[in-house]
Amino acid sequence: MLAAERRQKTIDLIHQDKRVLVADLSKMFDVTEETIRRDLEKLEKEGIVSRTYGGAMLNRHTNEDLPYTTRNTINMDMKRDIALKALMLINDGDTLMVDPSSTSFEFVKTLGNKSNLTLITNSINILHEFANTNLNIISTGGSLRYRSLSLVGPISQETVQKYNVDTVIMSCKGLSLDKGVMDSNEPECVLKQHMIRQADRIILLADHMKFDKIAFVKLVDLARIHYLITDQKPSDPWLELLAKHNVEVIY
Repeated sequence: MLAAERRQKTIDLIHQDKRVLVADLSKMFDVTEETIRRDLEKLEKEGIVSRTYGGAMLNRHTNEDLPYTTRNTINMDMKRDIALKALMLINDGDTLMVDPSSTSFEFVKTLGNKSNLTLITNSINILHEFANTNLNIISTGGSLRYRSLSLVGPISQETVQKYNVDTVIMSCKGLSLDKGVMDSNEPECVLKQHMIRQADRIILLADHMKFDKIAFVKLVDLARIHYLITDQKPSDPWLELLAKHNVEVIY
């Protein structure tokens, strides 16, 4: 197993269990404990973990706003599964606004067979990766937020307010039964709120690990969401609340 693949599996385990032990990882990957310690040291420098005696734990101070390059490697199977489900809701000729989340990036990858789509986004990654495709892509412009490879600020907000679209595609950092949909940073959250106001329908992409999690900034009430697409069946309390607010759940 390559070192990068081993670290990726370690990241997935840490997000699942919140902590890992050097001895356990050493046995799992059949490498020395010193190799695992070097892996954890690298992950600590990237802000993903805090090393502890005998292992490491999820860095709670940075978990809600990890760099895009890190987020884009976490739970990829879940994200692809959610993206394919979202594709079923998109028609030829649709106009879309798309946020800079890694799940939304996976969604845009699925659009190759659709025609005459217009996509407005503040994602630097989407602008770069899909420049040479049949998508009609409009950049919001704005100030670069390097950590998330996104464009934010007054210019991006003014651009978004010029357009009325069929659908906004977005993700989030946390979902709470009483606090609604939350995100990790205010500049991106404000722009997403502008996107929501310009769209006829809102599709929220959120894997099961986002449920019952609190993030820093309130994004939107659950009642404003039209579709919630996830990778596993939500719990009964969630299904009841979403039904109450007429949110269609796809899992």
